[in-house]
Amino acid sequence: MLFIRRVIVVNQKWPTSPSSLRRAITTLLRSTQLDNHNPEQEVDDDPEPEPEPETQLPTSAHYDVLVNEAGRSGNFARVRYLLTKRIHDGCFNSNDTFKFITGTPSHLSQLDSLFDTIASLPKGFIRKCASDSFVARLCKLRLTDDALKVLDKMRERGGMELNACSFHPLLNALTKQKEMGKAWDVIVVYMKEAGVLPDTTAYNYLLTGYCCRGDVRSAADVLTKMREEGLRGDKRTYDAMVLGACRAGKMDGAMAIMRAAAEEEDRVPALLYSTHAHVITALLKMGCYEQAVKFVLCYAGKDTGLDSHNFGLLATHFIKLEKFAHAKLLLDEIKARGNLRMDAKLIEQLNSYQLHL
Repeated sequence: MLFIRRVIVVNQKWPTSPSSLRRAITTLLRSTQLDNHNPEQEVDDDPEPEPEPETQLPTSAHYDVLVNEAGRSGNFARVRYLLTKRIHDGCFNSNDTFKFITGTPSHLSQLDSLFDTIASLPKGFIRKCASDSFVARLCKLRLTDDALKVLDKMRERGGMELNACSFHPLLNALTKQKEMGKAWDVIVVYMKEAGVLPDTTAYNYLLTGYCCRGDVRSAADVLTKMREEGLRGDKRTYDAMVLGACRAGKMDGAMAIMRAAAEEEDRVPALLYSTHAHVITALLKMGCYEQAVKFVLCYAGKDTGLDSHNFGLLATHFIKLEKFAHAKLLLDEIKARGNLRMDAKLIEQLNSYQLHL
C-alpha cells in the first residue's frame, strides 16, 4: 500500500495505462530509495541526479605512486608493466619514479632484480627513460658506485641505449662530492669502453667542479681536452670559467672571459644570470663597491630580466652591508629606468635608506 500511495504522489493520479504505470514506477525508483526503517520518510518529487564519477587522465605523479607501491612490495612484474604503460599514456618518468629506493640494505639487495626488470623492458625510448631515471635516483642518493655498476652492466649487455646523457647524473654527483679523479675515469675510461663520446655538458661538470675550488690550472686542462675532441663551449662553460676566475681572485680574467663570450653572441646568445652574479658577489667580497655598480651599469639596458636580476642582487647586498650612499645611487638608477621588475619590499627598504643620508 505504501508503494501504491507513493506512485500516486509522484504521478498525481493512478496511471490509466500500462505504459504510464511503467513510466511512473521508473520515475519513482529513480527519484527515491525506500527506507525500511523509516517508511514515512517524505519523497523528493524532483531530486537532483547524482554526479557520475569523472574519468581522469593519468598523470606522471599518479604513475609514480603506483610504481613506488609496487617497488616497495617487491612486485617487479608490476613495476615493469607500469613503466611500459606510463610511456604509452604520455606520462614520462620523473625524479620520484624510483623513490622507493632509499639506500637501505634491504633495498640495495634488490638492485639486481630491478636492473633485470629494466633490462627486460621494450627496447628504445621506454627502456632508455627507465634506465636513466634509475641511474639518476642512485646518484641522488650518492650511491655513485652502484650507479657505475648499473651503467657497466648496461654496457656489458649491449643495446641498452647508452649515450652521454646516461652519464650526466653520475658526473654531476661525483664532481659535487669533489671526487674529480673518479669523474675523469668515467669520461676517459667508462664512456670510451661503452663507445660513448663525451659531450660539452659532460665536460662542463668537470669544469664547474674545478672552478668551484678555484683550481684554474685543472680547469684549463679540461678546456684543452674539449678542444682536442672538437667540442666548443656553451654558456655553462663560460659560467664555470667566470666562476673559477672569481674564486681565484682574478677579476681581470673574469671580465676578459665575459668579453670573449660577447664576441660569440651569434653562437652563445646570452650568458646565464649566475655568471653576472659570480662577478657581483666577488667584487663585493673584495670591497669594490663602486666597481660592482659600474659592472651592473655596463650590462644594463640590453635585457630587462637581466637588469632586474643584477640591480636586485646588488641592492640586496647593499642593504645587508648598510652601504647607504651606494644604495641611494642604485635606487636613483632603478627609478630612472622605470621598467625593472623589482620586489616592492626591496624598493621600500632602499627608500628608507635615504633618511640616513
